[in-house]
Amino acid sequence: MTQNESNWRDWPLAERERQYSPSRCVPALAPYLEAYAARSHEAERGSRCLKNARWGDQPDETFDYFSAATADAPLLIFFHGGYWQELSKNESLFAAPDCIANGIAFAAIDYALAPKARLGDIVDQSRRAIASLHRQAATLGFDARRIYVSGSSAGAHLAAMMFKEGWQPHYGLPPTAVAGAILLSGIYDLEPLVGTYIDAALRLTAADVATLSPARLTLGPPVKTILAWAENETPEFKRQSESFASKLSASGFPVTQFEIAGTNHFDVVFGLADRTTTLGAATVEMIRADDTKRA
Repeated sequence: MTQNESNWRDWPLAERERQYSPSRCVPALAPYLEAYAARSHEAERGSRCLKNARWGDQPDETFDYFSAATADAPLLIFFHGGYWQELSKNESLFAAPDCIANGIAFAAIDYALAPKARLGDIVDQSRRAIASLHRQAATLGFDARRIYVSGSSAGAHLAAMMFKEGWQPHYGLPPTAVAGAILLSGIYDLEPLVGTYIDAALRLTAADVATLSPARLTLGPPVKTILAWAENETPEFKRQSESFASKLSASGFPVTQFEIAGTNHFDVVFGLADRTTTLGAATVEMIRADDTKRA
């Protein structure tokens, strides 16, 4: 088996479920969820936060926004994980202080969760959220030409769905609306999830697998991408990341890919914009790379 291949189709269901259960790699999940909430609460207390701003008309179509010091700052948008079934923007604000310190505005997006929403609806919501923030750029105070998307786990899947060719005009966006992406420990091919306990709420169909798997899509214009994963991940999560990185590179995307030592599926995201970490340094360098050109 190479790094970009696996024999998962030959595995019993129990093995597939083990490989796609990242919580099995840590002693307990609760401390990480508590840390998400505590760090997000601290971010709200320590920085000015526009809370529950609207990107759509439905109750769950909101975002939290942190402005940078200048109105021409880039924006980093974050999609939370939770297998499209759990968590919210309220536990996803921990990167805001590091973003602000580095001259980057930050927004965390809320979206409907399964089983209330089908995955196709969630992808549509994610794109509509991007379009709404793009339209609100002048009001919020960031550069609409420098919108970067990011996400962890299921959130990385949603961010990667922005790579699909040709979706932007339907949402009133230019093809270059997304300038780059930071994808952490994501799911890029949905097929291995079909029939697992994870799928009980998602109810994935063959059409979903074909049209909602970033690894199976025709890609649009290449954008700068960081694709990273934790050291303490299951082999399948690592394989998915390595395989998708190969697809992006073959499609002309400038990809920076790496494994992050000493991290797991749940705490890897804390380094998102922290320049003292490998991930944060790469993120800030990518986003701020064109500042001198715009000076």
